[in-house]
Amino acid sequence: MKNNWLAFLFAILLPAIAAAQPARPVRLQVPLDSIHLSDPFILADKKTHLYYMTGTGGLLWKSRDMKRWDGPYPVAQPDPASWMGPKPMIWAAEIHPYKGRYYYFATFTNEALKISAKDGRQLDRRACHVLVSDRPDGPYKPMQDATYLPANRLTLDATLWIDKDKKPYLVYCDEWLNEMNGTVEKIALKPDLSGTTGEAQVLFRASDSPWSREDPRSGPVRPNKVTDGPYVFRTGTGRLGMVWTSWIYDVYTQGVAYSTSGTLAGPWTQESNPITPPNFGHGMLFKSFEGKTLMAIHSHRSEGGRYIRVPHLFEVDLTGDKLVVGKAYRP
Repeated sequence: MKNNWLAFLFAILLPAIAAAQPARPVRLQVPLDSIHLSDPFILADKKTHLYYMTGTGGLLWKSRDMKRWDGPYPVAQPDPASWMGPKPMIWAAEIHPYKGRYYYFATFTNEALKISAKDGRQLDRRACHVLVSDRPDGPYKPMQDATYLPANRLTLDATLWIDKDKKPYLVYCDEWLNEMNGTVEKIALKPDLSGTTGEAQVLFRASDSPWSREDPRSGPVRPNKVTDGPYVFRTGTGRLGMVWTSWIYDVYTQGVAYSTSGTLAGPWTQESNPITPPNFGHGMLFKSFEGKTLMAIHSHRSEGGRYIRVPHLFEVDLTGDKLVVGKAYRP
């Protein structure tokens, strides 16, 4: 089990470390399956009629048709004097249009700052933060608040949701390393998204999952500790759902939960089975310019001892009461 966790941590660190490396040369007309990218997020921007893809590493790809992509472009410009430091690692970036501007939700890691985990380990400070730009391709720069979430907690994979009260919320994971049982939580955002307000609320815990599994090597099999990659959506009937990712032993796996109240406050009930094939996870949903609902997601595979993560697209049916993942989509 220890080796599985080490492999997992190594796999997620590698692409994030790329954000601190010298800029890569821009490539043109690259097929989607030739791009190595964790946690892909695609914005179909109606203003520019372009697709923008980002994710872990904090870089950006652009496409007119999703068949061929140009990139990667550096777009994030966090404050080097802030807690993030001059060269933070960037994880699971998302771009959300909101009230005429574009907001860059991401997880930033500063290896120079440490916090204490529950088990006493000293861990790199990692937290969700939001940057802003007037353009979808940036540059994205800081707003008002220096922090969005407590400095003594490891948080990650932030996303935006506008709830029934018409207010914006930050939905994110409080990492399993904090309490050895990861959570998905929400906290209210200021009207201009420049900071958070009020107290966070736990929506559900990793241990609530009926499908995730962890082998403790002694004693019975138990639910996995990891919560990863939450993304909120509504079905065609108005039902509120959330995809999120964990593990079944050493297999990266995505499931779905639904809110019985129709709001973020829940309570949330977990579906019994995963909704995507094994070794796929950290999915998000978007509509193509042709009106087709798609899921962007990445797969895991090992090649010569290296973890490779490649973005994929799946067709999705949201017309009924549940999210149904269909066949792989080829643009």
